Amino acid sequence: MKRFLIFPCVLCLVIGLLVGVLLPIDLWGDNAPPLLTPSPSLPTQPALASPTESSGSSSASPSPEQPLDIQDNFPLLSAACAVNRALQRGSWSTLAAYVHPDLGVTFTPYSTVDPDSDLTFTADQIKGLAQNQTVYTWGFEDGRGDPIQMTIVQYFERYVYNRDYTQAPEIGVDRVMTGGNALENLAEAYPDCRFVDFSFPSADPVNDGLDWSSLKLVFQPQEEHWYLVGVVHGEWTI
Repeated sequence: MKRFLIFPCVLCLVIGLLVGVLLPIDLWGDNAPPLLTPSPSLPTQPALASPTESSGSSSASPSPEQPLDIQDNFPLLSAACAVNRALQRGSWSTLAAYVHPDLGVTFTPYSTVDPDSDLTFTADQIKGLAQNQTVYTWGFEDGRGDPIQMTIVQYFERYVYNRDYTQAPEIGVDRVMTGGNALENLAEAYPDCRFVDFSFPSADPVNDGLDWSSLKLVFQPQEEHWYLVGVVHGEWTI
């Protein structure tokens, strides 16, 4: 599979052209209010239907959907940006619409995916996560070894959306943009899937690389859609 780096400025230009001329959809998701600050990376266009919304019925006769080309990066980026925006806004119903209907979505607190300990949630659980007060054990804290015991909302705040990843300066398609000494086994853990890495590299040399973080969104193709199957948080580890 072809792997490459997309710089935000080039990505903005290319996707903006495609969206404005060929595909008038919103890479960033639903109809929620606009961002407090505009994203420097990707444009905002009219709303993009989520996978479940696009398969719904309507009064007009629906046109047959085109088969998904898994080598086409644009639908993958479109889904990843919609999920990113849903996370930023706390739009759990929109997020749930992208979760794989059979496999659910698995959460990894640090870069190394561990199928034996990483927790998996269904779309219905994601839709109602704001009301879920259950304390789960998500793994173990880096360095200290203490169990990560949090509600799903608390986990999202610390190990999913610890930064505004709609503003990430680097975006990689099937490529890990920033890494440390943790094993990067995403490709092995999710065969036949693709991912988008929203990355904040180390911004200040004074921090000696300790301030980087990333959000990797993993998708599996099914029929005409990319469905979310994994959310992998990355940061500096001991």
